[in-house]
Amino acid sequence: MNIQRSTLNFQRSTTPGKGCRQPATGNRLPSSIFRLPSRTKQRTIIIFILLLAGLILVSIGSLQVGTVSFSFARILRMFFDSLFGKTDSSIDATIVFRLRLPRIILGIVVGGGLAVSGVLFQGLFRNPLVEPYTLGVSGGAALGVSLGFLLGGAFPQALLPLFGFAGAWLAVSFAYTIARRRRFLKIPYLLLVGVMISFICSALIMLLLSVVNLSTFRAVIYWTMGSLAGCDITLIRFAVPVILLGTAASLGLAWTLNALALGEEGAHHLGIRLERDKKWIFFLGALLAGTAVSVAGIIGFVGLIVPHTVRLLFGNDHRSLIPASFLAGGIFLVLCDTLARTVLAPMELPVGVVTGILGGGIFIYLLSRKSSG
Repeated sequence: MNIQRSTLNFQRSTTPGKGCRQPATGNRLPSSIFRLPSRTKQRTIIIFILLLAGLILVSIGSLQVGTVSFSFARILRMFFDSLFGKTDSSIDATIVFRLRLPRIILGIVVGGGLAVSGVLFQGLFRNPLVEPYTLGVSGGAALGVSLGFLLGGAFPQALLPLFGFAGAWLAVSFAYTIARRRRFLKIPYLLLVGVMISFICSALIMLLLSVVNLSTFRAVIYWTMGSLAGCDITLIRFAVPVILLGTAASLGLAWTLNALALGEEGAHHLGIRLERDKKWIFFLGALLAGTAVSVAGIIGFVGLIVPHTVRLLFGNDHRSLIPASFLAGGIFLVLCDTLARTVLAPMELPVGVVTGILGGGIFIYLLSRKSSG
């Protein structure tokens, strides 16, 4: 009798009543899991507006300042003249439209691409200290560009970004192949293999630098410091669509990244096709970082400090974290590039030096503030 009563009570407790909610079934992720409260949505919208306004203000300021400075009214007049078809062949228009504006556009997409790549890798590894260069992206790209410089006159200088992109892609593909065992992607192995590939690429670069002439040596070293100075319309046409499309595709994986925060087992229980999505997250992050490195060189700390800082504002919801990181990465890199070309004007610093100093200082400040709090 007692067994029958306990069985009856268990059936009543597990049968969904009128106000009970049935668990989600199938491969669809329940939308209520990551639903934002209305107050959080308002705060998110306000922060997005502030980030967009900050990007516009930093871009206008970067157009104005430099060895030759312009007023806001002068910048506005030149843009209106260009908009209405009035040709302006003055030196001022050449400086704004041929030199500074391409750098700003490239800085926005490169900074945004590196930041989004950092978000993807940090979400995949569930580690806020992982950045794109940890997986051998920078080492592979630097090795490819070094080979391009070594070949010298065999290829035109405009093909150097393709060498960098091919090197970065080969490095991450090799890391992925080694880390993937029995149709499953082993995340810890991937991280270790990526670090080892970075060391191997660095050693090979040192080997190449030991046999090249002085001019090639200087060119490779300067490229590894990162710079937006040599940008042209060809680089912009290559980088902008790739990084924008990669960022848009990353938004489609935001639910998977949110579920991965619960662990791989928890993501499986939520119906996520984990192995497929992990592969896409990895290759999208590599695509974004490889494209950014191939056109601008090795620019450190953007993929580390920007996602970490934005996460403090938005939390771990990748639906907001990915676009916010893109905007914040653009702001950070355009600001650093402006400082790089104005602090010691007319001499110009590599932008990677500025991002390293600013990014490292900000990161130490955030860590010390978090530990003291």
